[in-house]
Amino acid sequence: MASISQAFPPVSSGPFVKEACSSCCKGFDAQEASVSRTLKTFSLYKTPNSSAQDGDSNELSHEISSQLPELREVLIMLRDKWNEEAAAGKRQRGPGNVFLVGTGPGDPELLTVKALRLMQSADLVLYDRLVSTDILDLVHSGARLLYVGKTSGFHSRTQEEIHELLLNFAEAGATVVRLKGGDPLVFGRGGEEMDFLQDQGIRVQVVPGITAASGIAAELGIPLTHRGVANSVRYLTGHSRKGGDDPLYVADQAADPDSTLVIYMGLATLPGLAAKLLANGLTSDTPAAAIERGTTAQQRTVFATLGNLSTEVKKAELVSPTLIFIGKVVSLSPLWPLKEDRTGTSTCASTKSIRMAAEPRDRRQRGPDPSLPSQQ
Repeated sequence: MASISQAFPPVSSGPFVKEACSSCCKGFDAQEASVSRTLKTFSLYKTPNSSAQDGDSNELSHEISSQLPELREVLIMLRDKWNEEAAAGKRQRGPGNVFLVGTGPGDPELLTVKALRLMQSADLVLYDRLVSTDILDLVHSGARLLYVGKTSGFHSRTQEEIHELLLNFAEAGATVVRLKGGDPLVFGRGGEEMDFLQDQGIRVQVVPGITAASGIAAELGIPLTHRGVANSVRYLTGHSRKGGDDPLYVADQAADPDSTLVIYMGLATLPGLAAKLLANGLTSDTPAAAIERGTTAQQRTVFATLGNLSTEVKKAELVSPTLIFIGKVVSLSPLWPLKEDRTGTSTCASTKSIRMAAEPRDRRQRGPDPSLPSQQ
């Protein structure tokens, strides 16, 4: 039988349970219910609308279902250890704690000290698709790693299943760390998880992370605001449950030439987003950039103008996650490759910027590419 350690292996072998933070939020009567509810809730991890992206879907279903006995054993182990230590007076009875931890845009050196400390003291770590392997390598060897990532068209867990996992293990006394790329409260559904757990009487603490907009802008030397250039910055999601009819889908209201626009999860909808912005007041020569896997060793960057950004991104074959910056501040980056007259037709310069950004991060220059024509 396949085990959870095979499906979602820890960083290295070691005991699962470590000293958890003591808590006295409520009684511990929920432990038995927590174990039985796990078996009920996760009898079908694979939802009807999900589809496997890697490998055969039947194989994926079997792999997921094989985790159920292991999950139950882990919950029982935690419960028994918690009760033994409570009976010995080593801790008060009560559930564990859940920490929603932002991991920043990908570079492990951008982690906060508090995030690193929690990663090295957790019993269980649930992590998203956007958490880099370099960051996961910093989780201590005794913790169990469980992947709960989502991508367009495929969810390894539904949001409701993630809620139940967090609740189950917290009720079993675990110190649970929920790792999220960027900041947990910026397009990360951290607010939903926090609300659910607090309604269940579980103590939740949010540890902020550097959101992708700030981290990647700093990487490229793009000031999000700049006196006389941009007096505000707006974050926009390019992915919406209701598409263009959603009142929160405000691309048509975000076409402000004196503002910086940062679009999260906008790769698939970029052509439509660009068309809306152009139709509502932005000019085709507005500077823009699209950055794939920003701040990681796999970072790739396309500099272009709004008028040809979709075309250049398609040529470069950028993939998710890609963050998009639109606004005059983009041209303030020392890496901006286009000439000052910026007609939006400098395909050669855009291609140069792609090659430059594809180099390893520690070799890239903090300044103009010397192979590009002088802008004097």
